[in-house]
Amino acid sequence: MRDLKIPEQRHPEKAHRPDNAQPRKPDWIRVKAPTSEGYKRTRDIMRENMLVTVCEEASCPNAGECWSQGHATMMIMGDICTRGCTFCNIATGRPDSLDAFEPGRVAHAVEKLGLNHVVITSVDRDDLDDGGAEHFAQTIRAVRHRSPATTIEILTPDFLKCDASALETVVAAKPDVFNHNLETVPGLYTEVRPGARYFHSLRLLQRVKELDPTIFTKSGIMVGLGEKRPEVLQVMDDMRAASIDFLTIGQYLQPTPKHHAVERFVTPEEFQAYEKAAWGKGFLMVSATPLTRSSYHAGDDFARLRENRMKALGRA
Repeated sequence: MRDLKIPEQRHPEKAHRPDNAQPRKPDWIRVKAPTSEGYKRTRDIMRENMLVTVCEEASCPNAGECWSQGHATMMIMGDICTRGCTFCNIATGRPDSLDAFEPGRVAHAVEKLGLNHVVITSVDRDDLDDGGAEHFAQTIRAVRHRSPATTIEILTPDFLKCDASALETVVAAKPDVFNHNLETVPGLYTEVRPGARYFHSLRLLQRVKELDPTIFTKSGIMVGLGEKRPEVLQVMDDMRAASIDFLTIGQYLQPTPKHHAVERFVTPEEFQAYEKAAWGKGFLMVSATPLTRSSYHAGDDFARLRENRMKALGRA
């Protein structure tokens, strides 16, 4: 029986890679261990509903803060991914079959947590003809039924090996925010995201806008992987050309010695400069800090995003 708690079994594709040194984290990247009652309540609700969270699977540094406030990012379609990205801590391998009851359990957890805004993500499911698109749509509909006032943000795979109808299925379910992360600059894709294609991911987000202009689009990258500042600025331009509304930028943190090395820790001042540049390029919302992650403060950021759109339309 495979034990996903053992790194060699969790990441068999990385087992024979040479170790990369894990540099000491600077003070601005350190977080406190979770201990609050709110954290424990959120954890218990996840366990009761047999749900997986990307907060745990991807070793997010913000899990303690978010769970203390009752916020957790649901990860549907299992905890094993068909891709083997060198930055990611989610287990790689052959996933189990889809659980038809999972959308209902997600909806129940959202209702019990009383969420105003929920983020739903997934592993890559290249083993499925539609990449899990219909499962995403079912989950969105289930949450809408149980919690009609809750706004829904999805963080999807790239549907690289699927027919165009897969994306149409997800968009037709009308999430409030459609997020798909570019993760890094195109020059690092072969090292960092070898199973993906930069311009396919960019086009995916552009197509969402073409299919339904009312849906907010969002994407994020990590820094500290070896990218250069001009490359990051070019990614911003590419995103704006694809009409992406919301940009997140955060520091890459190395999960294990077998993962891609942290080339450097980007300073808070550099993040501020990236944020200023992004606002200047016309994004409706920007979050750029060392601890920024796709779903970090997602509810508050969505409220600002919606407000900024209304201002841009002259309706505020």
